[in-house]
Amino acid sequence: MNTEECLICKAPLEYLVEDEFMECAICHKKEPSKTRCVKGHYVCSDCHTQGMDSISGVCLAETSADPVAIVRRMMNLPFCHMHGPEHHVMVGAALLTAYKNAGGELDLEKALHEMYRRGKEVPGGACGFWGACGAGISAGQFLSIATESTPLAAEPWGLSNQMTARALENIGKAGGPRCCKRDSFLAILAAVDFVREHLGVEMKRTVPVCSYSSRNNQCIGRRCPFSAAGRKKPKVAFLCVHNSCRSQIAEALGKELAGDVFESFSAGTEPGAQINPDAVRLMKQVYGIDMERTQHSKSLTQLPAVDIVVTMGCNVQCPTLPCSHREDWGLDDPSGRADSEFLAVMERIEEKILDLKRRIQTGVLE
Repeated sequence: MNTEECLICKAPLEYLVEDEFMECAICHKKEPSKTRCVKGHYVCSDCHTQGMDSISGVCLAETSADPVAIVRRMMNLPFCHMHGPEHHVMVGAALLTAYKNAGGELDLEKALHEMYRRGKEVPGGACGFWGACGAGISAGQFLSIATESTPLAAEPWGLSNQMTARALENIGKAGGPRCCKRDSFLAILAAVDFVREHLGVEMKRTVPVCSYSSRNNQCIGRRCPFSAAGRKKPKVAFLCVHNSCRSQIAEALGKELAGDVFESFSAGTEPGAQINPDAVRLMKQVYGIDMERTQHSKSLTQLPAVDIVVTMGCNVQCPTLPCSHREDWGLDDPSGRADSEFLAVMERIEEKILDLKRRIQTGVLE
């Protein structure tokens, strides 16, 4: 398991009942804290969130109205760890960005700066020590900023507190121990519903499938509402004319690289007698996959009912098949060409398989 705990030595973290005076292992600042690893390393919040100032630039460049998709893109940036106080800023920033892109009235740059300032004031471990998860607080801070709430405001004050309460209720019902990814998603989804109900702004609502469990020592597994366990995987059909080269490569790489997220099939309108020998040879050489042993050319009638159809880039009439989503990858057929052209197409298919996997996980297929 590729777990992530102490930023210094990867040892498990421990949480104390009372503060102790600790020295940051990175900047050597001394301050009281309840959190360190079992080997004694303490990392202060400033060092833990180094690089988080890039959030504003990321959000200002966003065009999506889907806060889950936005926060997942931030989660993939180097500054973001499996757990940590960076999520206390990211949740609110993703919501502010999606709210603006969905038509909400907002000076986004100014709002993001305020979110950064407020979110950084919520310390790591607040979920356990304050009884209020920082991701849930961040959702309330988002609404407070969006509605320009103050302690003397009437409706905005009430809405902001209700927003925090709803986010924390959802997080609390999921149960512990904490997972900053799960709690961030729960807070964001609560906010999407709350904003639609009370402000009339329709952000996109995506329920993600978790891809972080292998990094989380305390993953609650099937209890998590975003667990992939037990979820029906979509079936993806990769189609071309002869089902001998590009679509076979896509099927093989789909099984190898994305089998945990979707099922892969391939077929053709005029299937050939065999898989392209150059494709077989190079897939063995590069990926160690023997397509002749595990696959064969098939017609469309041999496919099960599928959810997603991907055409390879046909130079004749592309095959059609009932599905809920369809896209074309526009790939040239490398058959009969040099190995270098085969390898370039294989590399492009790998990139597209991983991108499709990411989009299915985040629910963003457009």
